[in-house]
Amino acid sequence: MNDDDHSLLQRRRQVLGTGAPLFYEQPLHLVRGEGAWVFDADGRRYLDVYNNVPHVGHCHPHVVKAASRQLATLNINTRYLHGNVVDYAERLAATTDYDHAGVFFTCTGTESNELALRIARHVTGGTGIIASSVNYHGNSAVLASLCTAFPVPEPFPDFARLVQVPDPYRHRQGRSDAELASHYLDEARGAIASLEESGVKLAALLIDPSLANEGLPEFVPGYLTGLVELVRAAGGLVIADEVQSGFGRTGAAMWAHQYHGITPDIITTGKPMGNGFPIGSVISSYDVVDEFGRSANYFNTFGGNPVATAAAAAVLEVIENENLIANAATVGAYVQNRLTELMTRHEIIGNVRCRGMFFGLELVADRVSKNPSPLAGRIVNRMKDRGVLLSRIGPFDNILKMRPSMIFTFEQADILLAALDETLEEAAR
Repeated sequence: MNDDDHSLLQRRRQVLGTGAPLFYEQPLHLVRGEGAWVFDADGRRYLDVYNNVPHVGHCHPHVVKAASRQLATLNINTRYLHGNVVDYAERLAATTDYDHAGVFFTCTGTESNELALRIARHVTGGTGIIASSVNYHGNSAVLASLCTAFPVPEPFPDFARLVQVPDPYRHRQGRSDAELASHYLDEARGAIASLEESGVKLAALLIDPSLANEGLPEFVPGYLTGLVELVRAAGGLVIADEVQSGFGRTGAAMWAHQYHGITPDIITTGKPMGNGFPIGSVISSYDVVDEFGRSANYFNTFGGNPVATAAAAAVLEVIENENLIANAATVGAYVQNRLTELMTRHEIIGNVRCRGMFFGLELVADRVSKNPSPLAGRIVNRMKDRGVLLSRIGPFDNILKMRPSMIFTFEQADILLAALDETLEEAAR
C-alpha cells in the first residue's frame, strides 16, 4: 500500500469507523471499471470475479448512456406520472410466471425484503418467519435479527425459526436424495410446529432459491418444493430473495426459483438490477400488490425513479441482446468442468459447486474428515495479488465464492483458472 492509499485508509477510519468492512488484508483503492475488469489507483487491472452489482459488466455503454440521458433530462420521485417507470414495471412483470403481476419499486435488496415481509404479514395476519440456517437478507432491524451468515448485535427473534438446508457433500452419510429431503423436511415441520406451539402464526418463508449464502450446495430434488408445500399448508407465503441469483445468473432461466419449478408468492430483487444504479423491487400477483398498496399507502421517494428505471431497462435489453443467460450457461458449464479438473490435482478442493455464472470451491484440510481448510482467507488474498478478485462464503467460511458479471468470457475464465491453479499449488507447499 502506497502512502496515498494509507492516508486514505486512515481518513476513512476516522469518518466511517474502524468497523466499516473492507476486502483484503491490503485494501484495494479502485478508481475505474470496464467490462469484467477494475483498475486501481496505480493503473493495475484486476479481473473481477466477485461483484454482481455490475451485472452486465462495469460501466456497460448501453446502461451508462440510458441513465445519463435520463439524468440530464429529469429525475423526480415516483408520485408523478412517468413513462420510464410504467414501461419498466411492465417489462419486469412480464419476466415472471404470474398471470398478472404487480410491482413495487425500492432502492435496495434490504428494502425489498423488508417490504416483502410487511406484505406477507398483512396478507396472512401472522408474524412468524422461517429462514435458512445460514442467511443474509439485508440490514434493517428485522432482517439483521434473522441474519446468521455473520455475527450481528441483534438477538434472534422469538417470531422466527431456522431450517437447515441439506448439503449432500456434508450431509449425505449414505442416504439417498429422497432420504435426505425427507430428513430435512421433517426438521422444517418441527420448526413450523414450534412456532405454532408458541402461539405465533406463520407469515412467510424467506429464502434465496440459489442457496448462495449456504455456499451453493448441490440441490436435493424435492427439498425446496417440499418446503414450499409445508409453508403454504401452514398458511404462510413464500418469498424468493433473488437479489444474488436473479436476472439469469443460473443460466437456466430468468429467475432461480424457475429452476426449481416453483412460483413464489413474492419475488424480491436488488443490487444487480440497475448495474450499479440503486434500484430494487418486490413482485407479486397484481391483487396482492394492489390491495397492500391501497392499505399501506406505500411509496418510496427514490425507488424506481426515472433514472433508475432507465438504467434497469437497459440492463434487461443487454441481457436479451447479448444473450447473457445463454452465456451464463455455456461459460458456467466450462468453468465447472475446469474446476472439476483442478480438483483432481489439488487435494485441498473437497467439492465443486456451480450455478450458471456462480461458482464455488469448498476447501478442506483433508478429504476424509472434510474439516474446513483454514487457508481460504489466505488464498483469497493471494488471488488478489495475482490480479483476480473473489471472496469466500459458507457456514465455515471456507468456500471460495466466484460471481462474475454475466459478460464473463471463456478467455477470462482461463485467466481465473490459471490463477487458481497457481495459488492452490502454492497453498499445498
